Amino acid sequence: MFTVSNGIILKGENLVPTRENIVVDDGKIIEIGKDSSEGKIIDVDGAVVCPSFINGHIHIGDSIIKDEGYSLSLSEMVKPPNGVKHVALANATDDELIDAMKASMWEMVESGTTHFIDYREGGIEGVKLLKKASKDIPIKPIILGRDDSFYGDDPDLNRVRTAVRKLLKLADGIAPSGFGEITMDVAEIISKECGKAGKISSIHVAESESNQIESLNNYGLSEIEKGVKTNFSQLVHLTNPKNDDLELVSGSGQNVVVCPRANATLNVGVADLNKMLDLGLKPLIGTDNAMLNSPNMFRELEFCLKIMSVRYGSYINPVDLLKMATTNICGFDINNIIQKSVIDEGNFAEFIVCNSFSKNPYLNIINRVETKNILYTINKKFSI
Repeated sequence: MFTVSNGIILKGENLVPTRENIVVDDGKIIEIGKDSSEGKIIDVDGAVVCPSFINGHIHIGDSIIKDEGYSLSLSEMVKPPNGVKHVALANATDDELIDAMKASMWEMVESGTTHFIDYREGGIEGVKLLKKASKDIPIKPIILGRDDSFYGDDPDLNRVRTAVRKLLKLADGIAPSGFGEITMDVAEIISKECGKAGKISSIHVAESESNQIESLNNYGLSEIEKGVKTNFSQLVHLTNPKNDDLELVSGSGQNVVVCPRANATLNVGVADLNKMLDLGLKPLIGTDNAMLNSPNMFRELEFCLKIMSVRYGSYINPVDLLKMATTNICGFDINNIIQKSVIDEGNFAEFIVCNSFSKNPYLNIINRVETKNILYTINKKFSI
Protein backbone atom coordinates (compact mmCIF):
# COMPACT_ATOMS: atom_id res chain seq x y z
CA MET A 1 0.00 0.00 0.00
CA PHE A 2 1.21 3.52 -0.77
CA THR A 3 -0.04 7.10 -1.02
CA VAL A 4 0.74 9.58 -3.78
CA SER A 5 0.36 12.87 -1.95
CA ASN A 6 0.16 16.57 -2.68
CA GLY A 7 -0.27 16.31 -6.45
CA ILE A 8 -2.71 18.07 -8.80
CA ILE A 9 -4.94 15.18 -9.83
CA LEU A 10 -6.86 15.13 -13.12
CA LYS A 11 -9.76 13.26 -11.56
CA GLY A 12 -12.65 11.29 -13.03
CA GLU A 13 -13.83 11.02 -16.63
CA ASN A 14 -13.87 14.82 -16.99
CA LEU A 15 -10.28 15.26 -15.73
CA VAL A 16 -11.28 17.77 -13.05
CA PRO A 17 -8.12 19.24 -11.44
CA THR A 18 -8.00 18.85 -7.66
CA ARG A 19 -5.20 18.74 -5.11
CA GLU A 20 -5.71 15.49 -3.18
CA ASN A 21 -3.93 12.32 -2.12
CA ILE A 22 -4.38 8.93 -3.82
CA VAL A 23 -4.13 5.74 -1.76
CA VAL A 24 -3.29 2.60 -3.77
CA ASP A 25 -3.50 -0.97 -2.49
CA ASP A 26 -2.97 -4.15 -4.50
CA GLY A 27 -3.12 -2.25 -7.79
CA LYS A 28 -6.38 -0.40 -7.06
CA ILE A 29 -7.26 3.13 -5.96
CA ILE A 30 -8.96 2.62 -2.59
CA GLU A 31 -9.27 6.23 -1.48
CA ILE A 32 -8.87 9.80 -2.75
CA GLY A 33 -8.99 12.76 -0.38
CA LYS A 34 -7.14 15.73 1.01
CA ASP A 35 -6.31 13.89 4.24
CA SER A 36 -6.09 10.35 2.86
CA SER A 37 -2.83 8.64 3.82
CA GLU A 38 -1.79 5.00 4.14
CA GLY A 39 1.44 3.06 3.75
CA LYS A 40 4.48 4.48 2.02
CA ILE A 41 4.14 8.21 1.28
CA ILE A 42 5.28 9.46 -2.11
CA ASP A 43 5.27 13.26 -1.97
CA VAL A 44 4.85 14.73 -5.47
CA ASP A 45 4.23 18.31 -4.36
CA GLY A 46 2.75 20.34 -7.24
CA ALA A 47 3.24 17.62 -9.87
CA VAL A 48 0.37 16.76 -12.24
CA VAL A 49 -1.20 13.31 -11.87
CA CYS A 50 -2.82 12.24 -15.15
CA PRO A 51 -4.45 8.97 -16.25
CA SER A 52 -2.02 6.88 -18.25
CA PHE A 53 -2.42 6.97 -22.01
CA ILE A 54 -4.17 4.59 -24.36
CA ASN A 55 -2.78 4.56 -27.89
CA GLY A 56 -6.04 4.14 -29.77
CA HIS A 57 -4.61 2.80 -33.03
CA ILE A 58 -1.22 1.39 -33.93
CA HIS A 59 0.35 -1.13 -36.29
CA ILE A 60 3.20 -2.22 -34.03
CA GLY A 61 4.52 -4.83 -36.48
CA ASP A 62 5.69 -1.93 -38.66
CA SER A 63 8.41 -1.33 -36.09
CA ILE A 64 10.75 -3.41 -38.23
CA ILE A 65 10.89 -0.73 -40.97
CA LYS A 66 10.94 2.59 -39.14
CA ASP A 67 11.09 5.56 -41.57
CA GLU A 68 11.38 3.39 -44.68
CA GLY A 69 9.33 4.53 -47.67
CA TYR A 70 9.00 8.13 -46.53
CA SER A 71 7.17 10.26 -49.15
CA LEU A 72 5.48 7.27 -50.82
CA SER A 73 1.70 7.31 -51.24
CA LEU A 74 -0.74 5.68 -48.84
CA SER A 75 -1.32 2.74 -51.20
CA GLU A 76 2.38 2.26 -51.86
CA MET A 77 3.07 2.16 -48.13
CA VAL A 78 0.26 0.13 -46.61
CA LYS A 79 -2.16 -1.42 -49.12
CA PRO A 80 -2.12 -5.23 -48.91
CA PRO A 81 -0.59 -7.39 -50.20
CA ASN A 82 2.15 -5.43 -52.01
CA GLY A 83 2.62 -2.33 -49.86
CA VAL A 84 6.09 -1.66 -48.46
CA LYS A 85 4.84 -2.69 -45.03
CA HIS A 86 3.31 -6.01 -46.12
CA VAL A 87 6.37 -7.04 -48.11
CA ALA A 88 8.58 -6.29 -45.09
CA LEU A 89 6.31 -8.23 -42.73
CA ALA A 90 6.28 -11.23 -45.07
CA ASN A 91 10.07 -11.29 -45.22
CA ALA A 92 10.78 -10.77 -41.50
CA THR A 93 11.57 -13.60 -39.10
CA ASP A 94 9.54 -14.07 -35.93
CA ASP A 95 12.52 -13.04 -33.80
CA GLU A 96 12.97 -9.84 -35.81
CA LEU A 97 9.30 -8.95 -35.39
CA ILE A 98 9.29 -9.71 -31.66
CA ASP A 99 12.42 -7.65 -31.00
CA ALA A 100 11.04 -4.68 -32.96
CA MET A 101 7.63 -4.84 -31.28
CA LYS A 102 9.23 -5.07 -27.84
CA ALA A 103 11.29 -1.95 -28.51
CA SER A 104 8.15 0.00 -29.47
CA MET A 105 6.22 -1.27 -26.46
CA TRP A 106 9.00 -0.17 -24.10
CA GLU A 107 8.97 3.24 -25.78
CA MET A 108 5.24 3.46 -25.07
CA VAL A 109 5.67 2.39 -21.44
CA GLU A 110 8.42 4.93 -20.87
CA SER A 111 6.24 7.71 -22.35
CA GLY A 112 3.21 6.96 -20.16
CA THR A 113 1.14 4.51 -22.24
CA THR A 114 -0.38 1.46 -20.54
CA HIS A 115 -2.79 0.29 -23.28
CA PHE A 116 -2.77 0.18 -27.08
CA ILE A 117 -5.13 -1.08 -29.77
CA ASP A 118 -3.19 -2.93 -32.43
CA TYR A 119 -4.19 -3.87 -35.96
CA ARG A 120 -2.36 -7.20 -36.09
CA GLU A 121 -1.36 -8.70 -39.40
CA GLY A 122 -0.47 -12.37 -39.89
CA GLY A 123 -3.66 -14.15 -38.86
CA ILE A 124 -3.62 -16.34 -35.76
CA GLU A 125 0.17 -16.58 -35.76
CA GLY A 126 0.40 -12.79 -35.83
CA VAL A 127 -1.83 -12.53 -32.75
CA LYS A 128 0.24 -15.15 -30.93
CA LEU A 129 3.43 -13.30 -31.83
CA LEU A 130 2.26 -10.05 -30.21
CA LYS A 131 1.04 -11.89 -27.11
CA LYS A 132 4.48 -13.47 -26.81
CA ALA A 133 6.30 -10.16 -27.35
CA SER A 134 4.21 -8.34 -24.72
CA LYS A 135 4.31 -11.07 -22.08
CA ASP A 136 6.87 -9.45 -19.75
CA ILE A 137 6.18 -5.79 -20.56
CA PRO A 138 3.92 -3.65 -18.30
CA ILE A 139 1.49 -2.76 -21.07
CA LYS A 140 -1.83 -4.15 -22.26
CA PRO A 141 -2.28 -4.77 -26.00
CA ILE A 142 -5.84 -4.93 -27.33
CA ILE A 143 -5.23 -7.13 -30.36
CA LEU A 144 -7.43 -6.95 -33.46
CA GLY A 145 -6.59 -9.72 -35.94
CA ARG A 146 -7.12 -10.21 -39.65
CA ASP A 147 -6.72 -13.00 -42.21
CA ASP A 148 -5.71 -13.13 -45.87
CA SER A 149 -8.97 -14.92 -46.70
CA PHE A 150 -10.78 -11.57 -46.24
CA TYR A 151 -9.33 -10.05 -49.40
CA GLY A 152 -10.26 -10.18 -53.08
CA ASP A 153 -13.31 -9.53 -55.27
CA ASP A 154 -14.83 -13.00 -54.84
CA PRO A 155 -13.76 -14.39 -51.45
CA ASP A 156 -14.92 -17.76 -50.12
CA LEU A 157 -17.40 -16.54 -47.48
CA ASN A 158 -17.42 -19.86 -45.61
CA ARG A 159 -13.65 -19.66 -45.33
CA VAL A 160 -13.93 -16.04 -44.16
CA ARG A 161 -16.48 -16.96 -41.48
CA THR A 162 -14.29 -19.83 -40.23
CA ALA A 163 -11.20 -17.59 -40.11
CA VAL A 164 -13.08 -14.91 -38.16
CA ARG A 165 -14.37 -17.41 -35.59
CA LYS A 166 -10.93 -18.93 -35.09
CA LEU A 167 -9.35 -15.50 -34.65
CA LEU A 168 -11.96 -14.43 -32.13
CA LYS A 169 -10.99 -17.31 -29.84
CA LEU A 170 -7.60 -15.65 -29.39
CA ALA A 171 -7.91 -11.98 -30.35
CA ASP A 172 -9.91 -9.07 -28.87
CA GLY A 173 -11.56 -8.38 -32.20
CA ILE A 174 -11.15 -8.25 -35.98
CA ALA A 175 -9.74 -5.42 -38.09
CA PRO A 176 -9.46 -5.73 -41.89
CA SER A 177 -7.53 -2.98 -43.63
CA GLY A 178 -10.27 -1.09 -45.46
CA PHE A 179 -13.22 -1.23 -47.85
CA GLY A 180 -10.87 -1.02 -50.82
CA GLU A 181 -9.69 -4.55 -50.00
CA ILE A 182 -12.86 -6.33 -48.80
CA THR A 183 -16.41 -6.79 -50.05
CA MET A 184 -19.52 -5.70 -48.16
CA ASP A 185 -20.34 -9.38 -47.56
CA VAL A 186 -17.01 -9.88 -45.80
CA ALA A 187 -17.54 -6.70 -43.78
CA GLU A 188 -20.96 -7.89 -42.61
CA ILE A 189 -19.60 -11.29 -41.58
CA ILE A 190 -16.85 -9.65 -39.52
CA SER A 191 -19.13 -7.20 -37.73
CA LYS A 192 -21.81 -9.82 -37.09
CA GLU A 193 -19.41 -12.44 -35.68
CA CYS A 194 -17.65 -9.85 -33.51
CA GLY A 195 -21.00 -8.66 -32.20
CA LYS A 196 -22.02 -12.20 -31.29
CA ALA A 197 -18.71 -12.70 -29.47
CA GLY A 198 -18.90 -9.32 -27.71
CA LYS A 199 -15.66 -8.23 -29.34
CA ILE A 200 -14.41 -5.29 -31.41
CA SER A 201 -14.89 -4.95 -35.15
CA SER A 202 -12.79 -2.14 -36.59
CA ILE A 203 -11.94 -0.77 -40.02
CA HIS A 204 -10.13 2.16 -41.65
CA VAL A 205 -12.52 4.56 -43.39
CA ALA A 206 -12.06 7.73 -45.45
CA GLU A 207 -8.34 7.87 -44.80
CA SER A 208 -7.74 9.45 -48.20
CA GLU A 209 -9.80 11.50 -50.64
CA SER A 210 -9.11 8.96 -53.40
CA ASN A 211 -10.53 6.12 -51.27
CA GLN A 212 -13.72 8.11 -50.77
CA ILE A 213 -14.10 8.99 -54.46
CA GLU A 214 -13.50 5.36 -55.51
CA SER A 215 -16.10 4.14 -53.03
CA LEU A 216 -18.70 6.70 -54.14
CA ASN A 217 -18.08 5.98 -57.84
CA ASN A 218 -18.25 2.20 -57.46
CA TYR A 219 -20.94 1.78 -54.82
CA GLY A 220 -22.75 5.08 -54.41
CA LEU A 221 -21.71 5.07 -50.76
CA SER A 222 -18.82 6.76 -48.99
CA GLU A 223 -16.49 4.54 -46.96
CA ILE A 224 -17.94 6.06 -43.79
CA GLU A 225 -21.46 5.20 -44.95
CA LYS A 226 -20.26 1.63 -45.54
CA GLY A 227 -18.76 1.49 -42.07
CA VAL A 228 -22.03 2.61 -40.51
CA LYS A 229 -24.16 0.35 -42.76
CA THR A 230 -22.13 -2.75 -41.87
CA ASN A 231 -22.16 -1.94 -38.14
CA PHE A 232 -18.44 -1.93 -37.41
CA SER A 233 -18.08 -1.01 -33.74
CA GLN A 234 -14.99 1.13 -34.33
CA LEU A 235 -14.15 3.42 -37.28
CA VAL A 236 -10.59 4.67 -37.74
CA HIS A 237 -9.39 7.89 -39.44
CA LEU A 238 -12.48 9.66 -40.95
CA THR A 239 -9.99 12.14 -42.38
CA ASN A 240 -11.96 12.94 -45.56
CA PRO A 241 -15.69 12.86 -44.76
CA LYS A 242 -18.25 13.66 -47.44
CA ASN A 243 -21.57 15.47 -47.07
CA ASP A 244 -23.15 14.37 -43.76
CA ASP A 245 -20.72 11.52 -43.03
CA LEU A 246 -19.75 12.78 -39.57
CA GLU A 247 -23.36 13.50 -38.65
CA LEU A 248 -24.19 9.92 -39.66
CA VAL A 249 -21.50 8.54 -37.34
CA SER A 250 -22.57 10.79 -34.47
CA GLY A 251 -26.04 9.27 -34.69
CA SER A 252 -24.84 5.68 -35.00
CA GLY A 253 -23.15 5.32 -31.62
CA GLN A 254 -20.01 3.89 -33.20
CA ASN A 255 -16.58 4.52 -31.69
CA VAL A 256 -14.12 6.74 -33.53
CA VAL A 257 -10.31 6.79 -33.57
CA VAL A 258 -8.23 9.48 -35.28
CA CYS A 259 -4.55 9.52 -36.25
CA PRO A 260 -3.68 13.11 -37.29
CA ARG A 261 0.12 12.79 -37.27
CA ALA A 262 0.13 9.72 -39.53
CA ASN A 263 -2.44 11.27 -41.88
CA ALA A 264 -0.28 14.36 -42.17
CA THR A 265 2.83 12.26 -42.83
CA LEU A 266 1.00 10.45 -45.65
CA ASN A 267 -0.32 13.78 -47.00
CA VAL A 268 -3.97 12.69 -46.92
CA GLY A 269 -5.34 15.44 -44.67
CA VAL A 270 -6.11 15.86 -40.97
CA ALA A 271 -9.33 14.88 -39.19
CA ASP A 272 -11.52 17.82 -38.09
CA LEU A 273 -11.50 17.18 -34.34
CA ASN A 274 -13.39 20.35 -33.52
CA LYS A 275 -16.31 19.36 -35.75
CA MET A 276 -16.30 15.87 -34.25
CA LEU A 277 -16.51 17.37 -30.77
CA ASP A 278 -19.28 19.74 -31.83
CA LEU A 279 -21.28 16.72 -33.02
CA GLY A 280 -20.84 14.96 -29.69
CA LEU A 281 -18.26 12.42 -30.84
CA LYS A 282 -15.57 11.42 -28.33
CA PRO A 283 -12.64 10.12 -30.39
CA LEU A 284 -9.58 8.27 -29.26
CA ILE A 285 -6.19 9.25 -30.68
CA GLY A 286 -3.64 6.81 -32.06
CA THR A 287 -0.14 7.10 -33.48
CA ASP A 288 -0.87 4.58 -36.31
CA ASN A 289 1.95 2.94 -38.26
CA ALA A 290 5.12 2.55 -36.22
CA MET A 291 7.10 2.82 -39.46
CA LEU A 292 5.83 6.42 -39.83
CA ASN A 293 5.71 7.73 -36.27
CA SER A 294 7.09 7.08 -32.84
CA PRO A 295 4.34 5.68 -30.57
CA ASN A 296 4.87 8.57 -28.13
CA MET A 297 1.49 10.05 -27.19
CA PHE A 298 3.01 13.34 -25.97
CA ARG A 299 4.15 14.00 -29.54
CA GLU A 300 0.71 13.09 -30.90
CA LEU A 301 -1.09 15.38 -28.47
CA GLU A 302 1.14 18.37 -29.15
CA PHE A 303 0.78 17.92 -32.90
CA CYS A 304 -3.02 17.72 -32.62
CA LEU A 305 -3.15 20.83 -30.44
CA LYS A 306 -1.36 22.94 -33.01
CA ILE A 307 -2.52 21.50 -36.31
CA MET A 308 -6.21 22.14 -35.50
CA SER A 309 -5.71 25.90 -35.30
CA VAL A 310 -3.65 25.91 -38.52
CA ARG A 311 -5.85 23.55 -40.55
CA TYR A 312 -9.31 24.61 -39.36
CA GLY A 313 -8.75 28.08 -37.97
CA SER A 314 -10.06 27.37 -34.47
CA TYR A 315 -8.34 26.27 -31.28
CA ILE A 316 -9.20 22.92 -29.76
CA ASN A 317 -10.14 22.75 -26.09
CA PRO A 318 -7.08 21.22 -24.32
CA VAL A 319 -9.16 19.19 -21.84
CA ASP A 320 -11.18 17.63 -24.69
CA LEU A 321 -7.96 16.78 -26.47
CA LEU A 322 -6.39 15.16 -23.40
CA LYS A 323 -9.54 13.05 -22.91
CA MET A 324 -8.91 11.58 -26.38
CA ALA A 325 -5.72 9.99 -25.05
CA THR A 326 -7.15 9.00 -21.68
CA THR A 327 -10.75 8.91 -20.45
CA ASN A 328 -12.70 8.85 -23.74
CA ILE A 329 -12.05 5.12 -23.62
CA CYS A 330 -14.89 4.97 -21.07
CA GLY A 331 -17.32 5.33 -23.95
CA PHE A 332 -15.92 2.24 -25.68
CA ASP A 333 -18.29 -0.15 -23.90
CA ILE A 334 -17.36 -3.49 -25.44
CA ASN A 335 -17.52 -6.19 -22.76
CA ASN A 336 -14.76 -4.61 -20.70
CA ILE A 337 -12.15 -5.59 -23.29
CA ILE A 338 -10.62 -2.16 -22.80
CA GLN A 339 -9.95 -1.25 -19.18
CA LYS A 340 -11.08 2.15 -17.95
CA SER A 341 -8.07 4.31 -17.13
CA VAL A 342 -9.73 6.85 -14.82
CA ILE A 343 -8.44 8.28 -11.55
CA ASP A 344 -11.35 7.45 -9.25
CA GLU A 345 -11.95 5.30 -6.19
CA GLY A 346 -12.42 1.62 -7.03
CA ASN A 347 -10.61 1.79 -10.37
CA PHE A 348 -7.29 0.20 -11.21
CA ALA A 349 -4.34 2.45 -10.45
CA GLU A 350 -3.09 3.47 -13.88
CA PHE A 351 -1.67 6.96 -13.95
CA ILE A 352 1.46 9.00 -14.55
CA VAL A 353 2.95 11.67 -12.32
CA CYS A 354 4.62 14.48 -14.29
CA ASN A 355 6.60 17.60 -13.53
CA SER A 356 4.59 20.81 -13.60
CA PHE A 357 5.77 23.67 -15.79
CA SER A 358 2.48 25.50 -16.30
CA LYS A 359 -0.55 26.72 -14.36
CA ASN A 360 -2.75 24.99 -16.94
CA PRO A 361 -2.54 21.25 -16.10
CA TYR A 362 -3.92 20.15 -19.50
CA LEU A 363 -1.52 22.23 -21.57
CA ASN A 364 1.23 21.19 -19.18
CA ILE A 365 0.75 17.56 -20.26
CA ILE A 366 0.04 18.30 -23.93
CA ASN A 367 2.46 21.11 -24.62
CA ARG A 368 5.27 20.86 -22.05
CA VAL A 369 5.87 17.39 -20.66
CA GLU A 370 8.29 15.00 -22.33
CA THR A 371 9.14 11.42 -21.44
CA LYS A 372 12.00 12.54 -19.21
CA ASN A 373 9.52 14.60 -17.13
CA ILE A 374 7.53 11.56 -15.95
CA LEU A 375 8.36 11.10 -12.27
CA TYR A 376 6.34 7.90 -11.75
CA THR A 377 4.24 5.53 -13.81
CA ILE A 378 1.71 3.69 -11.66
CA ASN A 379 0.40 0.55 -13.33
CA LYS A 380 -1.90 -2.14 -11.93
CA LYS A 381 0.54 -4.77 -13.18
CA PHE A 382 3.82 -3.12 -12.19
CA SER A 383 3.49 -0.35 -9.59
CA ILE A 384 6.24 2.26 -9.30
